[in-house]
Amino acid sequence: MAGTDWSERGLCRTADPDDLFVEGAAQNRAKALCGGCGVRTECLAHALDERIEYGVWGGMTERERRALLRRRPTVRSWRRLLETARSEHERTARATTVTLKAS
Repeated sequence: MAGTDWSERGLCRTADPDDLFVEGAAQNRAKALCGGCGVRTECLAHALDERIEYGVWGGMTERERRALLRRRPTVRSWRRLLETARSEHERTARATTVTLKAS
């Protein structure tokens, strides 16, 4: 993850890298670290766009990422797709909040 601006803001930056490249039940602990991370989307997009085969990235294991890549073989830029989805989610959440406050 080195060399990218977002990686400097990741919760995993202070973790032992060996804790992110684990197997079995230990992957759930690594994924839990990703849960509250502010750059989870960027991290996952990087792993998908670069076809990184090992480790937990953006809250997904290598197996989960492979399955996603198989389901969506036509995606050219995961970063663009995930950032667009995040923006849409945030816009919908704001609109819902405004609607609820107006009620």
